[in-house]
Amino acid sequence: MSIDNTAGVNWDSLGLSRPEEKKNKDDVGQEQFLELMLAQLQNQDPMNPMENGEFLTQMAQFSSAKGIQEMSESFVSFTESLTSSQALQASSLIGRSVLVPAETGYLEEGSKGISGAAELPTSAANVVVSVYDNAGTLVQRSSWGQQDAGLFQFGWDGKGADGQPVPPGHYRIGVEAQVGGENKAVETMLVSRVDSVTLGKGGQGVTLNLAGLGTVNFAEVREIM
Repeated sequence: MSIDNTAGVNWDSLGLSRPEEKKNKDDVGQEQFLELMLAQLQNQDPMNPMENGEFLTQMAQFSSAKGIQEMSESFVSFTESLTSSQALQASSLIGRSVLVPAETGYLEEGSKGISGAAELPTSAANVVVSVYDNAGTLVQRSSWGQQDAGLFQFGWDGKGADGQPVPPGHYRIGVEAQVGGENKAVETMLVSRVDSVTLGKGGQGVTLNLAGLGTVNFAEVREIM
């Protein structure tokens, strides 16, 4: 048997209206929270009344929990909107080329070669670009001379050291920068065509399906050509 400890509360005198029905017995809303607080006031021990600090603590805890829930709901809505915006932007990239971090590029039939870039942290006395086939055999090596710090762009014409075109396929491209008399490997970025776009589930974002390179996260795109 349950007892309503708020039955004697004069809601009109408090300037409040009593809720007609609770939406869910397991959920505590603002009205239910106020009911519990008034019940505590009515039934507390007159010889040992609750301190004001205790009331403030309970109110702060309730406000905090409610605020966290509202913030969580807003964050989910924001994430969904952001994902939709990314999907719309990414879909416009189909057929275009993007610059992404990668060491292995794909030389297509009839293409003019593979282009890419590398971020040089400092100026280099000489920058060397090396191309290797799937077996790890050196296909071509070219020197690009002195380069300033920043984005260094390069291109491979799809030909071997003998000047003859090489077969279509995957080729690994490495970039080395000579700094302080030492050759240091630099992260390589390559250009590839966007064939399609995939929208991830559960807020996992958008991925781009690149020609010959597989999938990359949309956030990894460094430049859109």
